[in-house]
Amino acid sequence: MKQILMLAGDFSEDYEVIVPYQALGMLGLQVDVVCPGKKAGDFLKTAIHDFEGDQTYTEKPGHLFRLTASFADVDLDNYAGLYLTGGRAPEYLRLDASVLHLTRYFMGRSLPVAAICHGVQILTAADVVRGRRLTAYPAVRPEVEMAGGTYVEVKPEDSVVDGNLATSPAWPGHPAILRDFVRLLGVSVLY
Repeated sequence: MKQILMLAGDFSEDYEVIVPYQALGMLGLQVDVVCPGKKAGDFLKTAIHDFEGDQTYTEKPGHLFRLTASFADVDLDNYAGLYLTGGRAPEYLRLDASVLHLTRYFMGRSLPVAAICHGVQILTAADVVRGRRLTAYPAVRPEVEMAGGTYVEVKPEDSVVDGNLATSPAWPGHPAILRDFVRLLGVSVLY
């Protein structure tokens, strides 16, 4: 059974934690959801970001999500891939040196990495997007470009793959980014 490391934090986007956690688990993958400073059994407070015709998304309280593993106990050698959730959490998670280390670990070994929405902020802070084509929530575009990446504008339901990296702008892209991430993991799914 392949193990996936999912990085989340308080006020990660609700759908961007719960949907991939359940979908990857349905495929028989073990998904360890972790957060710096928290241990297995602790809760995350998630947020729901919605598109309701305003100039930006709105934010509402989401669900409590129980972490499945302890960040401090993670052995990176046990994981086949990394999934970076979006929402507001990446803006502070990217300030944690251990988060940047684990991101560089997966990217440096060309292991499959998925980043959705603002999760790309962790990639830019880790300095691993230079020369890569990727997408993110549009407000992250300047960070992608300043970090040396090529921002690709796509529809919210699309995904961009560059080597071992799959990215999508927001939760409407779950079908595309999950399909691409699973393919990068080498998992076969019969339709």
